[in-house]
Amino acid sequence: MSKKILITGAGGFIGSYLVEEALKQGFEVYAGVRSSTNLEYLQDERINFITLNFADSKQLASQITDFVKTNGKWDYIVHNMGITKTLDHFMFDKINYVYLKTFVDTLIATDSVPKKFVYMSSLSAWRSDTKELYYIDDKEHPYPSSAYGRSKFRGELYLRSLKDFPFVAMRPTGVYGPREKDYFEMIKLIKRGLDITVGFEQQYLTFIYVKDLVKAVFLALEKGHDGEGYFLTDGVEYYTQKDFRQLVAKALGKKMILPITVPIGLCKMVCNLSEKFASSKKVPVLNRDKFQILKQRNWTCDTSKAKAHLGYVADYDLAKGINECIAWYKEKGWLK
Repeated sequence: MSKKILITGAGGFIGSYLVEEALKQGFEVYAGVRSSTNLEYLQDERINFITLNFADSKQLASQITDFVKTNGKWDYIVHNMGITKTLDHFMFDKINYVYLKTFVDTLIATDSVPKKFVYMSSLSAWRSDTKELYYIDDKEHPYPSSAYGRSKFRGELYLRSLKDFPFVAMRPTGVYGPREKDYFEMIKLIKRGLDITVGFEQQYLTFIYVKDLVKAVFLALEKGHDGEGYFLTDGVEYYTQKDFRQLVAKALGKKMILPITVPIGLCKMVCNLSEKFASSKKVPVLNRDKFQILKQRNWTCDTSKAKAHLGYVADYDLAKGINECIAWYKEKGWLK
C-alpha cells in the first residue's frame, strides 16, 4: 500500500516540485491548496486535493478528523505553506507561525501526528549581522532581522518546544529554478544589459536549485533526525554577484553587461518608496522587508549535517542550474 503524504502550499513554486517528486516516488499524494490557488502545475490526475482551514482550529480539527476516519492518517507531512512577501508584516507571523502552531496543535489533539513532519524554514531565520565570511550553523545565535525570517524562526522555536513531535526543519538558502519569479526579474535585467549590486562591501551569496531542495526534503522524510534543522545550499562555499552575472550572461549569450552598484542607503530609500506607492493587490519585489535581506553580507552556512545525516549532496551547481532554468524560461516564452 502506498504511503500517504500531505504537502501544504502545494500550488507554490517549491510546492509544485514537491508534489511532482512525491508522485514520482509512488506516494499517495494530497496537495493542500486554497480556493484561490493556481493549479497550473498541479494537473496530474493522481493528485488528491484538500483544503484545510488553518485560521479556524475547530473547523481544522473537523476536517482532519473526517479525513482520518475515511483514509487513515497521513504517513508524512511536508509543511511548505507560507508567505515570503507581504506589505502587512503582521501577516508573516500569522501565516508562517500562527497557522503552523494551529496545524500542529490540531494534529496532536486529533491523534493525527505523522511519522515525520518536515517544516520548510529558511536560512533567513538564522542570519547573522556580520560582514565577515564564516559558515552560519546551529551554534550561531539566531538574529533574524527580517519579519519573514523572524516568523520562520518562531515556527522552529515552537516545534522545538514540543515533546516527542517528529519534525525536521529545512533551512535552504536562496531557492531558484523554473517557475520562480524573483530571480527571474534579475535574469531579465541582465538580459537587458544591466546588473545591480547592493552595497560596496563584498556579499557572500549561496544558492540552491529547487530540484536539490526537493531531493533534500525526501531524504529528510527517510533519514532526518527528529528535532534537527538542516542548512541547505548547492555545496559551493560562496558566489559573488559577479559570478551570478557572468553565469547568467553566458547562458543568455549576452556579451556586454553594465554592472551598477547601489549604496545601501539608496537601496533602503528605493525599497521604502516602492512599498509606499505599491498597489494594495501586488507586493513589489523591492520592499522594506526585502531590504533587510538585500543588505545582509554573509549568506554562507554549514551544510555538513545535511550531508552526514541525510546523505545530501547537490546535483546542481549554479552554472548547471542557471542553464537549465534559462532554457525553461525561453521554452515557456518568459524570456523573449
